[in-house]
Amino acid sequence: MVFETGPYVSAAVLCERVLEEKDGVVTLVRLIDRFIVTAQGPDAPATLPPTLVSVVAVVWLRSGEARGRHVLQLRPEKPSGERLDATEISVHFEGEERGSRTTGNISLVADEEGLYWFDVLLDDTLLSRIPLRIMYQRQTAGG
Repeated sequence: MVFETGPYVSAAVLCERVLEEKDGVVTLVRLIDRFIVTAQGPDAPATLPPTLVSVVAVVWLRSGEARGRHVLQLRPEKPSGERLDATEISVHFEGEERGSRTTGNISLVADEEGLYWFDVLLDDTLLSRIPLRIMYQRQTAGG
């Protein structure tokens, strides 16, 4: 299925946090597409140690001609190509500019350096991909 008449992706990002004011206006704080892990000291591992990465995923869709209930998935993929379990949520479209704003905390144990992707799927159809590059910096003192 191709969504030519909606829904449309308004935003699909990772950020540090989301603020929602009383009037419904949303502020995305510190958009994240790169995460640097630093290890220091003489015993710093040569490769990336398993590291917990916590971000907030925001997926904002506009209905267009889409109506009714659908299943939204966010599916992580490691740099090696291994796909991890998807998170699913039910979303409802009322039509036109109305839509669905989904936010959720994501905690991922990064055990590979490189580019992670978060596939955004609606009813098993890919709408977008969100990148997150994990980089490792090892700092050792001279001996």
